[in-house]
Amino acid sequence: MKCDLPAKPLRAGLNWDQWIGPAQYREFSPVLAPPVEEDIFPKWRDYKEYGGGMVSDWGAHMFDIAQWALGMDESGPVKFIPSEGTAKRGLKMVYENGVVMKHEDFGRSNTVRFIGEKGRLDVSRSILDSDPANIVSATIQPNETRLYESNDHYLDWLECIKTGKKPVCDVEIGHRTSSVCNVANIAYALRRPLEWNPAKEKFKDDKEANALLKPNFREGWKLG
Repeated sequence: MKCDLPAKPLRAGLNWDQWIGPAQYREFSPVLAPPVEEDIFPKWRDYKEYGGGMVSDWGAHMFDIAQWALGMDESGPVKFIPSEGTAKRGLKMVYENGVVMKHEDFGRSNTVRFIGEKGRLDVSRSILDSDPANIVSATIQPNETRLYESNDHYLDWLECIKTGKKPVCDVEIGHRTSSVCNVANIAYALRRPLEWNPAKEKFKDDKEANALLKPNFREGWKLG
């Protein structure tokens, strides 16, 4: 949603101009940048000017799991088909191989649901279950696919710095996940089907959509 929060007196010790960065300038709001002592999740993520809303916030975690499972860590969907009207959910994302990923609420908050020939599997930070139950309880055989295991992403990152090994989620994977979130937001904003080229990272024959790939940075801003 658009950021229309009322202006408040600037908090001492905060360089608000640097906090805003290259985004279009607006007056201070503690909703966007609360004091660190409050130890809460700031709501800058809810606004398109600074975070892209929940599609970008939790989508970065959930779409990442789906991309990983589909073997699309270095690619992405080729079609984005939003729901009718102004619904904030319902977007269909279609991969080149025909697999469809849907952004929808199926009653389990921020969770990814895989539906296949043998049943369904639900995955999130606190959920791992399936129907039938033997899908999630099955033992992975030696000749079957085994994923990169990381029980601590911080330590995994530090270990990869030392060894040069590729981490569980490197910069390219993170970029591709972010791309899915941003393109999804563009599809919701334009309210029409879009064709996306993951290799070129552009929309096919769509100047209006391509113009939205780059933020409207404010002129004259410099870091530091």
